[in-house]
Amino acid sequence: MSVGHYENFPVGSILLPRRMRRAVHAIYHFARYADDVADEGDQQPQERLRELAQLQEQLDVIRDGGTPAMPLMRNLAAAIRSHALPMQPFYDLLSAFSQDVVKKRYQNFAEVVDYCRRSANPVGRLMLALYGENDPRSLAMSDGICTALQLINFLQDVAIDWDKDRIYIPLDDLEKFRIRESQIAGRDASGLWRPMMLAQIERTRKMLQAGAPLGKVLKGRLGLELRLVIMGGERILKKLHDSGGDVFRQRPVLTWRDWIYMLWRALRAR
Repeated sequence: MSVGHYENFPVGSILLPRRMRRAVHAIYHFARYADDVADEGDQQPQERLRELAQLQEQLDVIRDGGTPAMPLMRNLAAAIRSHALPMQPFYDLLSAFSQDVVKKRYQNFAEVVDYCRRSANPVGRLMLALYGENDPRSLAMSDGICTALQLINFLQDVAIDWDKDRIYIPLDDLEKFRIRESQIAGRDASGLWRPMMLAQIERTRKMLQAGAPLGKVLKGRLGLELRLVIMGGERILKKLHDSGGDVFRQRPVLTWRDWIYMLWRALRAR
């Protein structure tokens, strides 16, 4: 489920058909590189935005049928042309990464979902495009799964994101439960933190469940891969729920026991 910083991406899994893996690697490397530009190192915001704008210019070259200068982008161009991939998901990813540079707080859930629409949903749409699946219902379920997975990451990473001066939990939800930013800074899970987190978990769980049927719609190894991803999200949500949302003492992760259980369930759910 997770490789490095970019967690919603099945990176060339052995479960995927061989014909898809090179393209998946190219897409992942683009997303990982752009994500690192937005997040890593000590560059100033304007430098980060300038480098992301250069990546967008390279996308424009690919869109217009040219050959981009960067080797990473040439590999991406080959994947796009070999599989007739849509360009918009790549632009959406860059838009989200650029937003991360300048936007640190989200007033309401609609703003968070809009961010997920560009930071996470493009991944699922590109995977479906590689698989040759463009049914509107499948795309909608994929969007729901990807947004839910992104929300799960936000819930796991409250403390990590705080260290980057970011809060992805909607501010109006924090206000509703009378939680101040100082409580996050103090790694304090007392007061109304638990009911606030349980409300976030339940909303995310419903979104993940709404998209889950896609794991049975898609056949073969991609369907198995997706079922594993969905079950991984479910397991993390359960761990979050069991801890009462106290992500400060221990960030929930998947263990080898979880993976055995998930694989057993995924194989039975065909």
